[in-house]
Amino acid sequence: MDNRDILVVGVAGGSGSGKTTLTKNLLERFGGDICVVHHDDYYRAHDDMTYEQRTHINYDEPAAYETDLLCRDLSLLRQGQSVRCPVYDFTLHNRSGETRELCPRPILLVEGILIFADDALCGQLDLRIFVDTDADLRLARRMVRDTEERGRSVRSVKEQWEATVKPMHEKYVEPSKRKAHIIVPEGGERPVALELIATYLQQHLLHAGA
Repeated sequence: MDNRDILVVGVAGGSGSGKTTLTKNLLERFGGDICVVHHDDYYRAHDDMTYEQRTHINYDEPAAYETDLLCRDLSLLRQGQSVRCPVYDFTLHNRSGETRELCPRPILLVEGILIFADDALCGQLDLRIFVDTDADLRLARRMVRDTEERGRSVRSVKEQWEATVKPMHEKYVEPSKRKAHIIVPEGGERPVALELIATYLQQHLLHAGA
């Protein structure tokens, strides 16, 4: 696959904004033509710390991620090479020790809260989509997700939101919105926005001969 036939799409937005919903909708539409890459899987490993110590790390700032590794993997994927990316375990606050194979596809979709905040990564994204959602709704969604899927307590979710999620969103995520080509309001569930994005991706596939 020629790297000119590969479109790299970034889906950013605050925690709980609806990035996963938008990503799933696009994956359902385009199936095997999309490879999804999660920035969260590139959280740095902290095997030298105890679980308690890891709970106090600021996971909402750029330094929490090994973004240079993600950039390298994207470059290899664009060259038609498969890579093995880390797999992050949110229940442990650490990498799981396992890896997942990523294969080159006509569309590489990168999803994460801070993918527009890093200049090197942002520069690799051909299409940048920002999912914009009010803070109250994002907190409610995060509360459900973290308590039901990640084994967190309601208190810990609230404390993390106030300590790092909210201030880091205001410092890094919200300003990065100006780098977006498309802003999707109200949690990524707008049918018109989804259709516009899907049409753009379909046009790419037609030109790429996929």
